[in-house]
Amino acid sequence: MAEKSVVDKAKKIFENFLSRQGSRKTPERFSVIDELYALPQDEHIDVEGLFLLMRNKGYTISRATIYNTLDLLVECGLAVKHQFKDKVALYEQALTYKHHDHHVCNQCRKIREFSDERLNMIKEAMGREFQSAITSHSLVLYGDCQINNCVNLQFG
Repeated sequence: MAEKSVVDKAKKIFENFLSRQGSRKTPERFSVIDELYALPQDEHIDVEGLFLLMRNKGYTISRATIYNTLDLLVECGLAVKHQFKDKVALYEQALTYKHHDHHVCNQCRKIREFSDERLNMIKEAMGREFQSAITSHSLVLYGDCQINNCVNLQFG
């Protein structure tokens, strides 16, 4: 869960982005920020999950508004969109985002985040080999976790 100051900053960035685009600043759009940034920082959520979460909290918002708002949040750097294997797109907050990679269990679909400095060394070596200034990377490891009752865990 993001601190109030982070949420306020995200809303200000979004408001400025919408103004530059000439887009409407609706309460529904800002409520998507509230709910996305209320999630634990390592949580990933899809549109349907966010829709159900918001409906259960009493919001009157359509799936289309959530889809469109998330696209805008990705565009202005306030959300990160991930596409893991056969899953629908998942989103996470980006304002305090620190680069990380992911492990996805093939059975329970649990997503775990990790960082390893050795990947930066590989990235630098590949940059030298390809004569390229590598600016970003994406790594997703898929495997079968060894947790008892793995398939009964919640999707993450």
